[in-house]
Amino acid sequence: MDQLCYKVLKDVGYSGYILEKAPEKVLQFGEGNFLRAFVDYWFDMSNEKAGWNGKCVLVQPIGGGLAGLINQQEGLYTLYLRGRENGEKVDRKRVISSVSRCLNPYESADFDAMMEVAVSDDLEYVVSNTTEAGIVYDPACQLGDRPASSFPGKLTQVLYTRWKAGKSGLVILSCELIDNNGKELLKCVNQYIDQWKLEDGFKKYVNDDCLFCSTLVDRIVPGRIRDPEEVKRLDEQNGYTDPLTDVGEVFGVWNIEGPAWLEEKLPFKKAGLNCPVVPDVTPYKKRKVRILNGAHTGFVLGAYLAGFDIVRECMEDDDVRGFMNKMLHEEIIPTLPLDKKDLEDFASAVQDRFNNPFVNHELMSISLNSTSKWRARNMPSFLDYVEKTGSLPACLTMSFAAYIAFFSNDIQALTDKGLVCKRPKGNEYVCSDDGWALEFYYAHKDDSVEDLVHAVMQNEQMWGQDLTKVPGFELATVKNLKLIREQGAKAAYASCL
Repeated sequence: MDQLCYKVLKDVGYSGYILEKAPEKVLQFGEGNFLRAFVDYWFDMSNEKAGWNGKCVLVQPIGGGLAGLINQQEGLYTLYLRGRENGEKVDRKRVISSVSRCLNPYESADFDAMMEVAVSDDLEYVVSNTTEAGIVYDPACQLGDRPASSFPGKLTQVLYTRWKAGKSGLVILSCELIDNNGKELLKCVNQYIDQWKLEDGFKKYVNDDCLFCSTLVDRIVPGRIRDPEEVKRLDEQNGYTDPLTDVGEVFGVWNIEGPAWLEEKLPFKKAGLNCPVVPDVTPYKKRKVRILNGAHTGFVLGAYLAGFDIVRECMEDDDVRGFMNKMLHEEIIPTLPLDKKDLEDFASAVQDRFNNPFVNHELMSISLNSTSKWRARNMPSFLDYVEKTGSLPACLTMSFAAYIAFFSNDIQALTDKGLVCKRPKGNEYVCSDDGWALEFYYAHKDDSVEDLVHAVMQNEQMWGQDLTKVPGFELATVKNLKLIREQGAKAAYASCL
């Protein structure tokens, strides 16, 4: 069977949207599964729905990567978006044709090609996702390196070459999962400008003519299809092989921080895509952390004790699903500073995302580092609710008790791998967290419920404050923990409904 390329698509009679030739408008640092299922998908949809007529040139951020394979397939790859929408199972296939080629700048010819793209009149955007460690300033990088080893160093080289050629400024869209990713990238570029003693005119160009946007990305991308039988079946259906096949969930949103004019310049709004340009992405990050991530941390620990193993199973149970939805809609959303309908829509999509029939998301994988997660994701909602209403939120309060129960249920041992506990149904499980937190729970394994709750809530290393000072919280947690231990977490969750 032939490998995917434009000729093979024509030979097999592919009837979907394809754009073979278009100007190269995007220089994209990163060629991995996430960007190909997210950014390149948005641009591909913009070509079809908005007549954007553009291509993305991908750049390997490190020496080893996918350039050879991407070029072999002429930039084409198959994307499956899978999950649920409005409760209905969805499995969409699309061949993405928004990528023109991929460059490996660690090869001399491709470094030169990257600089040719840099001075092109067609170029409008730079996009990046070089992992959380990608936006770093490395003083070892020099202007004459071919290329600079760090991504900000490479970007500075690209922008300097473009400035010297007298070309217009670019819009830079950072997708790395760090706070203020665009601002942090600009900070690194300015450090290289100073270190390399580059002209004041170039510094003005970077800071005034170029627009560095912080963005917030949200799509779960499992990536490769791992089942060889499924790969074989899909190849037979498609009539070609595609080792670059990518898989993402159906849901996707890209919040881009920038001025109002940017929304009209970008093709996404015209294409009807969920990529709003906003003055500040911070509230949207808070929305994601408190609703999506907070939902996970809020229910999975008790759900695991109740006998569930994967997220989808939890969404099929009336008590656990009801507990999560009440926590989101009645306790978390009222504390957030965004449009209520926007928040309700986002929260409603969470149930579909968690009920994805194509993803087996294990509760134990979500349980990693739950102490810091509960503090960052759930405690702010809890405290804001208390401040706003003067009362305790039933589900978040129960969630805290479930957190304690998870780390203290029939403790067996403390090992190099973590704290070994035993589930009510009999099997052992290993809690993974900061060493000091595991040592704390092991030291308190013989405490009464009252003493354990008091010690946990007074531990300021865990929470940054003494939670016993929240009126009624300690007594409620003692009551809830006893309920979990005596009747089970499922019954405890049901008691909140």
